[in-house]
Amino acid sequence: MNSSKWIWRVVSIVSVLATVLLLAGFVYAIKDIQNPKAAAEPSSPSATPQESTGAKSPEAKKDLKIAVIGDSLAKGTGDNSGMGFARRTVSELAKDSGRKVTLLNNLGINGLTTTGLLPKLEEKGTQYVLGQADVILLSIGGNDLFQGADLATKGISGTSNAGTGTELDPKDLLKGLPKASTQLKAILERIRAINPDAWIVYVGLYNPFGDIEELKIPGNQAVASWNQSALQTINKYSSMSLVPTFDLFQHNLDKYLSSDHFHPNGDGYQQIAERIVQGIR
Repeated sequence: MNSSKWIWRVVSIVSVLATVLLLAGFVYAIKDIQNPKAAAEPSSPSATPQESTGAKSPEAKKDLKIAVIGDSLAKGTGDNSGMGFARRTVSELAKDSGRKVTLLNNLGINGLTTTGLLPKLEEKGTQYVLGQADVILLSIGGNDLFQGADLATKGISGTSNAGTGTELDPKDLLKGLPKASTQLKAILERIRAINPDAWIVYVGLYNPFGDIEELKIPGNQAVASWNQSALQTINKYSSMSLVPTFDLFQHNLDKYLSSDHFHPNGDGYQQIAERIVQGIR
């Protein structure tokens, strides 16, 4: 009899505890339904967008800062207005895009060659200007191939240098090509290292002596080889381009060259500027 009572007591206690646990679980379930907790989710790019750190193309920027470096074409020699392709590019780009376009500095130097430009790129002032630019315009190589306006004197006077009587050998145009092309590659890559984000525009060469029989074929060959060599480096970079000028001057030398028969005149620089703007839109 006592044993039976003890068993019933145990059963009763267990039943009560089970009922309490059941009720507690039921209440918790009701609360969870009424006030569900937000599940933790891993962060994702769509939830926390971040700005790209890549370089923006010129057309994506609100304002543009332009730097110019190189030889007498970069400086604008031959343009009576003094604008050259640098200031004309600024003007055309501002007019074309409606944006604020600023010319930071023109680092063009008359007579500069690739040999002379390489050490200039190590100067702090040069690096500062190039480092601030969104677009860098580069003109170099004409003096390497044509030895500057002095060759114009040789060519125009026939086949000899009027001052010395020295006959012009057209093969001289091609002699310095391998070394100068190698230095151009170094220049382009150094400018890219100085400013990894800028759009670099290299102004390709034209043959200013295409109307002189002795210089037409070797001049065209030298210019074509030079521009092709430049493209081999330029094509490695998405934000670097070559602006062709050979076709602009080929049949328009009398129209686009200045009186020195080497540098563009105002109209010639205008044609180059419009090409540059087309290339960086």
